[in-house]
Amino acid sequence: MEHKNKILKRYMNLILDIGLVVLAILILIFMGKHLIDIASYIMSPLTDKLFSKVMQEIISFFMLFEFIMMVIRYIQENHHIPIRYLILICITAILRQLMVLHGDGLQTLLLSVSILLLVIVLFVLSFPSDKFSSGFKSKVDQEDIDQRNGKI
Repeated sequence: MEHKNKILKRYMNLILDIGLVVLAILILIFMGKHLIDIASYIMSPLTDKLFSKVMQEIISFFMLFEFIMMVIRYIQENHHIPIRYLILICITAILRQLMVLHGDGLQTLLLSVSILLLVIVLFVLSFPSDKFSSGFKSKVDQEDIDQRNGKI
């Protein structure tokens, strides 16, 4: 039974990888479209409205770039995205929002506080996990960790 589960998991991962490659190709096509749009906007006389449009295109391009990087990281990490990577993406997204919306003081303050909280979370995650969970680990948990690391 366990052998069938491994085979099923391998096929599901293969199907998932193929789907992610197709998604990555589509994202690359949209990134190319955004680059062409940015280039055409830059060649035009710059107005406030056009500048806003260029900034939106650049932000959209970088969002697509982050999606591509997340797909690559997901495949590299054996179908798992580290929480640190997701937090860094959140910080980047909030910083991007700060660049676009900088007129409202309260919203700027709230976005800044959210960045601070995410940085604190990153700081807490940087501590070795055995300091926090040494009293909570059971023998079964340690065996599971050892098995994943190839020690068993």
